[in-house]
Amino acid sequence: MGLYLGIDTSNYTTSAALFDSVTQQVWQSRSLLPVKAGEKGIRQSDAVFHHTQLLPERLLELRDLFSSDIHLAAAAASDRPCDQDGSYMPCFTVGISFVKGLCALSGLPMYTNSHQHGHIAAALFSAGRLDLLSSAFLAFHVSGGTTQAVFCSPDQTKVFSCVPLLSSSDLKAGQAVDRVGVMLGLSFPAGKALDALSLESECRFSPKLSVKNGSPSLSGIQNQCEKMWKDGALPCDIARFCIDSIAYALCAMTESLRDRYPDLPILYSGGVISNTIIRKRLSDYPDTVFASQELSGDNAVGTAVLAALKDAML
Repeated sequence: MGLYLGIDTSNYTTSAALFDSVTQQVWQSRSLLPVKAGEKGIRQSDAVFHHTQLLPERLLELRDLFSSDIHLAAAAASDRPCDQDGSYMPCFTVGISFVKGLCALSGLPMYTNSHQHGHIAAALFSAGRLDLLSSAFLAFHVSGGTTQAVFCSPDQTKVFSCVPLLSSSDLKAGQAVDRVGVMLGLSFPAGKALDALSLESECRFSPKLSVKNGSPSLSGIQNQCEKMWKDGALPCDIARFCIDSIAYALCAMTESLRDRYPDLPILYSGGVISNTIIRKRLSDYPDTVFASQELSGDNAVGTAVLAALKDAML
């Protein structure tokens, strides 16, 4: 037990974190990858390049934040998007390569986890609910790359396992947010700016999306927002329609899960969950747990926490 390093090099954020398993304190440093104005994403080759440039800076900042000698007990990195077969993105090779080299030279234990596992662990930690790991629970991961609900249960090697239950059938919630935001002239990623813009609207929408067996189709959100834009709707109203639509989809998924698993708590994680309106709508359901707004988005805190939990299992 002691100090654990976590690294996460996701599609849009370079993150490093330290977790003290004794005091339960965390220190983190992260930065968004640069995306050209007007662009709606970034190529994996560019993401790998930027992570390579930014990771040393994040580690130097982390050292300064810790402001003492760092004596690690172990190090970990996220190495894939999720635990499903074939899950892979080149951007994660930057973090995992660094941790492999560090542990090879120092003899430190090395751990890996999926990006999704890191999100869920960070959410549980920030909510003060790591106790949920001792039994089954449901978890949402809602971001630019994933709009998914999973069944989580204790696992002797991974701390917990994730079995997919529901997911959007096409567009992801974060993609809808970013595409609509860029259309409205907001910078990518557009989550925070679209959130603020939507709160200026006096409209309240009751969208009807296609939902089959609890899994929604989100592509219509972008299409409807583009039509509203061409028809001259106010930007704040378009933003509100987008957010209300995503909230409707997540509520439909939540209600489907409640019907199937009425007694299990539901955890919400991922950058989209930091949205003011969506968070408020989902909090109306009983027995729900939310990542803090600070740790809703991509971060390495969950990876550092998982390293400590895995170390304790040995």
